[in-house]
Order: sequence, then structure tokens, then C-alpha cells
Amino acid sequence: MASLNVLLLPEPGSGHLMSLIEAGKRLLGHCAGAGDDEFTVTVLVVQPPTPESASEVGAHVRRVAASGIGVRFHHLPAVEPPADCAGDLQEFKSRYMELYKPHVEAAARELGAAALVVDFFATTVLDVARELAVPTYVYFTSTAALLALMLRLPALDKTVAVDFETFKGTVDVPGLPPVPAGNIPGFLGRKDCPNFTWFVYHGRRFMDADGIIVNTVTQLEPGLLAAIAEGRCVPGRPAPPLYPIGPVLNLGVENAASDDEACVRWLDAQPRASVVFLCFGSLGWFDAAKAREVATGLERSGHRFLWALRGPPAAAGSRHPSDADLDELLPAGFLERTKDRGLVWPRWAPQKAVLSHGAVGGFVTHCGWNSTMESLWHGVPLAPWPLYAEQRLNAFELVSVMGVAVAMEVEVDRSRDNFVEAEELERAVRALMGGGEEGRKAREKAAEMKAACRRAVEEGGSSYVALERLRDAIRKAANATTAHLVKAPLI
Repeated sequence: MASLNVLLLPEPGSGHLMSLIEAGKRLLGHCAGAGDDEFTVTVLVVQPPTPESASEVGAHVRRVAASGIGVRFHHLPAVEPPADCAGDLQEFKSRYMELYKPHVEAAARELGAAALVVDFFATTVLDVARELAVPTYVYFTSTAALLALMLRLPALDKTVAVDFETFKGTVDVPGLPPVPAGNIPGFLGRKDCPNFTWFVYHGRRFMDADGIIVNTVTQLEPGLLAAIAEGRCVPGRPAPPLYPIGPVLNLGVENAASDDEACVRWLDAQPRASVVFLCFGSLGWFDAAKAREVATGLERSGHRFLWALRGPPAAAGSRHPSDADLDELLPAGFLERTKDRGLVWPRWAPQKAVLSHGAVGGFVTHCGWNSTMESLWHGVPLAPWPLYAEQRLNAFELVSVMGVAVAMEVEVDRSRDNFVEAEELERAVRALMGGGEEGRKAREKAAEMKAACRRAVEEGGSSYVALERLRDAIRKAANATTAHLVKAPLI
């Protein structure tokens, strides 16, 4: 019996790391008892660049390692982070992962890599894999829409003569309706920005992989996946095989402290599908101006709400929100006036437990893809409030293509910093939670997508079959290429 060790290389951001670990769990489950080969999955742990993120990543790695599910961990040596990225986060991630190339090469030799799965910020590592003749797959944590845009980006760089942030037209992304330039991710706004240059680079390198694993469901994005597979994003070059294996979610019970469970107990007393949940991800926080607009809009809407409100980062240079000071952020008297129908939760909230609760009928969200997938898994319709990263594109797709969300007008002007007026939030909440046509359609589509997501991961479903195809591809390629690698036991 051959032993095939699949190495996973996540970018150390929590959303990327946790998603790729969950994908590794799923792959390991599909490989168990399948054929004559014994599969192992080893995560190459990159040292997070800040103590704050290192603590979060370390805790998650320890939890998974202690769970007994069989995923192994191999810690790579630390490297000195690039110091000259001037706040350009995507450039920083790309350059940081590039510095790990020699350590990944050493680990692949030491651990006897049968295949390497790399985060999409780590495409520079494809060069190492080619030298070692190790089959390599890109793991794409976001939507097929962003994947199609990134594959298309080298051509768009030539055909759109101006910066996206000043472009007034629409952008052609195969598989999508014409995309307003305002919905192109902000980090692609200026061509002279290193972030843009790196995304053009990654878009080119995806085509060099042996396959692309995507955290999506075929039934959620059929047109986009077809456009990619048919070579319409990079004319003249067939795309690598696609493996849409989503939703890749940790659906276990959320490890909430007893204090955090109080917000779930509050939901127990609310009528079914009556509460709108507002939560904005691990990096989403509001200043007083935004928080007071939200409070005013919620109060005027008349609907029940659970609002996970986070305040500005407490430490200089940190990106992580602090627990909210409600007296500082909220209008005077708001909590008293809304105490019979609302709860403001001033710290991290157990999002999965909340979204799975029968009292929740709508989700105002930043549109991070992990949060979106959790919402669709539970059939909860959305109102998008994109804040950063690719969330503007996600919002466009959720409203205009999937139909699972009601539109909300978010000010994208830099000086307003993704501001939403109280009147607009009130309108969106009423549309999402009320009896009108817009909300009814979003609820119906969300229910359809819930069913599609659950069917996809069942035996014979689209994501289940994609994982089987991936397993078989790894086995076939690895058995032909790993004989020359020096294998050593995992330490």
C-alpha cells in the first residue's frame, strides 16, 4: 500500500487557514478506505506576521490537532515579513508567502509530498512544485466570480485603459452580467498599486496549476464555472480542471463561552424568522458615526434585531476590532427604547449558532464568502454591506445573479468609507424582513440555495463527486511522480 501525503499551504489569515484546513478534512474523509493508497493530509503552518494573529492561528491549530481527525501539522520556520508594503495588504500577503518558497521545498522533500495544495496568494510556490515534479493545485477561498475576474485580469489590464476606480463603464467578466466598475474590488482600483500587479500575476499563474479547487457549489455559480471551464476567461488557453467542493464549512457546534451563549438564549424568546442579524466579520468594526446611523435605521424599521457591534482596534497598527463601548457608539436612549425587540451584542458573536437559529430571518453582512456560505447553508437571505476585499463583487453577485439578497446602497467614496445612511438601512431591513416582493423572492432563492448546498455534499452530489475526482487525480499523478522524493517520518 502506497502512502500519499498531500501538503496544504494556507495563507495565515484566519479565513484562509480555517477554510483550507476544512477542505483537508473533507479530502481526508473521501480518501479513507478508497483504493489501495493510504492518504495523509499535512498542513504547512506559516508563522503569522503579528503576535495577535499568531495567537488566533495557534489556538485553532491546537484545537484541530487535538480533535483526532487525522490532519497533521508541520510548522515552517519563521521568516522576516516584508516591511515596505505601505499598507497594501494583498501585496504583503503575496510577498510574505513568496519568502516561504525554500521552506516549502524543504518540507516537500522531507515529508514526501504526493501533491501540494496552495492558497491563491501563494502561486509563486508553483515554481518549487514544478522543480520537484509534484502535482500542485490552487485552493481558491472565494467565489467563482472572483476567480473568473482574476483569470480575466491580465486581458482587462490591456483593454481597460484607465484605473477601475475612475472607470465609469462596466467590466466584462465571462459568466456574469456586465459588472459596474464600482463593484470591482477596491484593491484592484489603481493599476499603479502593487496589489493590482500581484493580482495580475496570480491570475496568470492559476493557469499553470494542475487544478483549481474552489469553495463554491456548482448550483450557486453554474454560469461562471462553465465560463471558466470552457476557456472564455483566458481565450486560447483551456483552464485547468476545476473542483468546486463547497460549501467548505466547519459545521460543528460553535465553541462559544457561556457569556456568548446569552445572545443565542435571547433568540429563543423571539418568534420564528422575526430577527434580522447584523454582523460584519472578524475585521469589521464601526465608529460612532456609522453606529448611530445603523441604530437610527434599526429603530425606525420596527423589526427585531440582534446586532453584533465591534469597536475600533484598541492597539495601534492592529486590524482586529475591540469590544464595543456602547455608551460611546450608540445614540442616547437607543438601548432603552429598543430593549423589547433588540439586542446589541458588543463583542464576538457565535455566528454559526445564530444563523442556524429559527428566530433569524435575515442577515445584514459584510459579504465575506465564509459568512455568505454559512448564511446560505441555513437558508437565510441577506442584505449586503461590503466593507473590504472582494466583498463589493460578492454583493453584486448575490443580488444580481443569485437573487438571494436585497440590494442596499453603500457609499463607496473613500471619504465616506462604505457608509450607509439610516434611511437606506431602514429600507433594506424592511425589504428583507417584510412581506414585499423583493424580500419574498430573496427568501425563496435562499431556501433553494440551502437545498442545493446540502444536496451537493451528500453522496452523489456535485461537490461530493468533485472531491472524488480530485482524490483520483491526486492518486494518479502522485503514483507517477513521487518515487524520486526522499521520504522521512513526520516529526
